[in-house]
Amino acid sequence: MDRKKLLFVDDEPNLRITLPLILEQHGFAVKTAASVPEAVDLISRERFDVLVSDLNIGQPGDGFTVVSVMRRVQPEAVTFILTGYPDFDSALRAIRSQVDDYLTKPADVLALVAALEYKLANRRPLRYLPTRRAPEILLDNLDEVLQRWRTSISEHAELKETQISPREQVDSVPEILSGICGQAMKGEDKLDETTESFAVEHGISCFKRQYRADFILTETRLLQRAISRFFQENLLAIDLSSLIADVMRVAELITIATEQSLRSFHEQVVIT
Repeated sequence: MDRKKLLFVDDEPNLRITLPLILEQHGFAVKTAASVPEAVDLISRERFDVLVSDLNIGQPGDGFTVVSVMRRVQPEAVTFILTGYPDFDSALRAIRSQVDDYLTKPADVLALVAALEYKLANRRPLRYLPTRRAPEILLDNLDEVLQRWRTSISEHAELKETQISPREQVDSVPEILSGICGQAMKGEDKLDETTESFAVEHGISCFKRQYRADFILTETRLLQRAISRFFQENLLAIDLSSLIADVMRVAELITIATEQSLRSFHEQVVIT
């Protein structure tokens, strides 16, 4: 009987040695990868029946990127997420990412093998989800992204010491991001008047609250990170043909809005 080909992705060297040996004893032909680029390269060159990927490969949530690539390139493959830090949000995202199963470390090998064999014998019909452009998906999930951003602000070494609450720091940002998503969908490379006015308002608001100008840049960096991770976790739902152009345009418009906020901030300094 042909051995099922399995791709195991994990950044822990010891686990990449021990687990594949055990899986091979149970009839699997195993290839390993230590990073997302290595995994993507193997997926592009070889066919696999199974993917078992750690959730956090270098960066939190990298496993979802590997799963998304596998689903795109080899949609018939069975996919598993393996993690030592289970939580409800991760499990929910795994389900949304069409992961076949979600296992925790240290994995019981016999249970893992049984789960692999069961899923291989009972492969579910392929579901091709409709895709949408990245700015449209971002717009529909602004509350989630902004909540992550607020959390990152509250955890930042300097920003958490300010007298401004995370909710105050957000002020006009939802309106700014909404406008940016709309402009990006239109293929525009500049802000419309309404979005620009919100960016100006944001800078003035920061000055009135005695915020530091460099904190505006730090907030923008944290916001860009939150958006990037959101896109990473939702690759299956995004139209890949426009992904790069859309992401670059969103990032550029955020930079333009930040520059406008900084200009209005410094204008208040000059006035006073």
